[in-house]
Amino acid sequence: MFKLGKLTDYGTVVMTALAARPDALRNAHELAAETHVAAPTVSKLLKQLAKYGLVESIRGAHGGYRLARRPEQITVADVVSALEGPIALTQCAVHDGGCSIESHCGVRGNWRLINTAIRQALESVTLAEMAEPLRGRRQAGVDSPMSFLRKLGQALPQAQE
Repeated sequence: MFKLGKLTDYGTVVMTALAARPDALRNAHELAAETHVAAPTVSKLLKQLAKYGLVESIRGAHGGYRLARRPEQITVADVVSALEGPIALTQCAVHDGGCSIESHCGVRGNWRLINTAIRQALESVTLAEMAEPLRGRRQAGVDSPMSFLRKLGQALPQAQE
């Protein structure tokens, strides 16, 4: 089974919570209470996300964390890459020379095509779209959840071009 790691799943939940209130400074304990992710895990995720420039940390008595860019400018692919590394289903999808059968492989090109489709799908969904259900209302320029699911489906054929 292919799946993202639990930390990446939790990281997406935390980032979506931040995106629901992008101008607010939030501390790890507030985010933990809101998302039901353990506070130490939230702290670990925030540090990793800050390292990759997705969140910024403001120190001080009234400090906390907030998104480093607008939610419309951060994609799910950005979050996955920050927490998992390069998006790749197989080693050869992003690196040459890592496989003993590489020179004889008949499916390498197909894996790269599939990998591109998945990356494009993740790049097509922003945190603003992920956070819309949390906000409970439609904002100008942000697709509805059903609309962004259709967009995900449309992104897959584009990878073949």
